[in-house]
Amino acid sequence: MESLKILIVEDELIAANDLKETLELTGHTITAIARDLEEVTKAVVDILPDIALMDIKLKGSKEDGISIAKKLKNKFSFPIIFLTGDQDKETFKRAKETLPSAYILKPFKANELPYQVELAYYHFKSQTSPINPKLTDDIYLPSSKGLIKINKNDVIYLKANGSYVNIFLKNEPESLLFSMNLGYLAQFFPENFYQISRSYVINLNYIENIDSHRIKLKGISEPIQIPESKKAALFKILPIIRTT
Repeated sequence: MESLKILIVEDELIAANDLKETLELTGHTITAIARDLEEVTKAVVDILPDIALMDIKLKGSKEDGISIAKKLKNKFSFPIIFLTGDQDKETFKRAKETLPSAYILKPFKANELPYQVELAYYHFKSQTSPINPKLTDDIYLPSSKGLIKINKNDVIYLKANGSYVNIFLKNEPESLLFSMNLGYLAQFFPENFYQISRSYVINLNYIENIDSHRIKLKGISEPIQIPESKKAALFKILPIIRTT
């Protein structure tokens, strides 16, 4: 099985930890365990999951899993699997309107869940990604002027700006602003783009200098701060020649 980044939305801690253990044993990574819309939004912005497992009834949350799924669908693109013990037809009807990748009734067999997750993920990908944007140099982003063509090789870095993203391009004095979430947009860029923090995704090919706390990018006057938590991971992927 391919290792997937999975978000769990579940209000019961024991159930959430059981899901986490089951999925981690099959090689998947749990990005977060969230209990309400605020925690879900933070988790998705921090790390965009490949797929989410969403309980429908969330005690203590103002919104149930179906309402949260609807809001996620407006900003992000990843499959959602509903997990529920509710067999009510009206609940199923509401859930169906969000176009989930699966609707699994509790109790379910733990050994079958990883297969359900992987099938849902690949079905979603086959429906939404006939052409992999990562494999093309150009992407087209919607703006008030229509679709704007951007060559990814010219992108120096991306910066989150609330619910918008600023794209800084080579030889362009001004950045371009798009109504889009940074985590969602970043998934369409290749491996040489690295998310250095919640607010920045940088093109590693434009790194000019790194000191203990900052990165200087070619063509950009202001250096970018490196969070301490990201420094070790960044240094692992850079071809650093160390002295003996």
